[in-house]
Amino acid sequence: MRRAGVVLVAATMVAVTACSGQGDATSGEIAAPPSDPAKVSGGITVLTNRTDQIADGSLKKYAAEFNKIYPGVKVKFEGLTDYEGETKIRMNTENYGDVLLIPNSLSVEQYPNFFAPLGSSIKLSATFDYTDHATVDGKVYGLANIGVANGFVYNKAVWEKAGIKDWPATPEEFVADLATIKAKTDAVPYYTNYKDGWPLTNWTNAIGSPSCDSGSYDSLAETKEPWSSGGSDLYEIDKLLYTIVEKKLSEPDPTTTNWEDSKAQIGSGEVASMWLGSWAISQMRAGAEAAGKNPDDIAFMPFPAQRDGTYCSVLRPDYQYAVNAHSDNKEAARAWLDWYITKSGQAASEGSISSVKGAPLPDTLKAFSDNDVTMIPQHQENIADVNKIDKASEIGITAQGYRQKLVDVARGAADGNMDSYFGELNGKWAEAQQTLGG
Repeated sequence: MRRAGVVLVAATMVAVTACSGQGDATSGEIAAPPSDPAKVSGGITVLTNRTDQIADGSLKKYAAEFNKIYPGVKVKFEGLTDYEGETKIRMNTENYGDVLLIPNSLSVEQYPNFFAPLGSSIKLSATFDYTDHATVDGKVYGLANIGVANGFVYNKAVWEKAGIKDWPATPEEFVADLATIKAKTDAVPYYTNYKDGWPLTNWTNAIGSPSCDSGSYDSLAETKEPWSSGGSDLYEIDKLLYTIVEKKLSEPDPTTTNWEDSKAQIGSGEVASMWLGSWAISQMRAGAEAAGKNPDDIAFMPFPAQRDGTYCSVLRPDYQYAVNAHSDNKEAARAWLDWYITKSGQAASEGSISSVKGAPLPDTLKAFSDNDVTMIPQHQENIADVNKIDKASEIGITAQGYRQKLVDVARGAADGNMDSYFGELNGKWAEAQQTLGG
């Protein structure tokens, strides 16, 4: 199963005809933390993409622990397999649960139409990381449960079998290492997950790593040609993916990839590496265990680039939890939201980075700690401007389509080459930027 979609806020706008302008949604009633747990009561529905945790009873166990502190609150979970699609439809009504994960299709500016404010950004940012990703006019509308580092999940045993023990420090070294893996092992050096598509969007989350600059995503608003050498991190990122595919270091037929199968494939050593968020480490280790292999073979490395001898990995929030502005039990909803993020222990149990400030890195990222990888939060002060340019350009830097085409061009299934495709992207971006600026 796919964990939360860790992508930038998409430019696509959810239809808001049914919800926008309704009383509760625009009143700004704060879903404040309860002062006395014994006095909190009511039933709440929590929408979740973690259908696996409903099936294995994990969420039910969390609710039981929650009820030891809040005995008057009845928690019901509703798992949605197509979380983005189903939630988008339901948000045209008032019936989208009491607590939910904010869909990626919403722009930040829309949050006040759908969610109750949780408090001031000044106050909440003292306790939680990533609040800037859900702040509108000084109020926070969503809190992330976990943060995600970005890098390559890889099978260390396969890399070592090929004689590679050190992390590559440049894109060229990374490509050379993949070529060595292809020559010396039977593993597919890199797996694109092209068919499912969404894993390709995670490459956008590398923005900031090549330059080690937390403002790299923001700078796209002022960058005329992001796919030019020296233009932005997008050039380095997409050039690396293109080169991997062009040199036939990925799976032979990307149209037949399968996300669920890929977990077992990397776990068993059939696949050597994939670019994903750190949330995937535990899932790939489970895949290794299921394949009868050592789960510790699954490791994580940063983007192959250094600044002043240091690797950098961008930290981003996972899905952010929000309270439905139309909920009749906002206090109970806020009680669950706060408890789950700060008291449940769910982040630590899955080897994830807690969004609570000061929380230690999980054991899954011990290699990052041991090698002094710099973790940089991605600033998004100009996210609205970037999204407007992206939407007007019809590129979709947070969608899968343009990178699927990149893979197609690289493997010869579509016309052109890297220069022509990057030129096309630059043209669309520059035109959109100029049109909006004018």
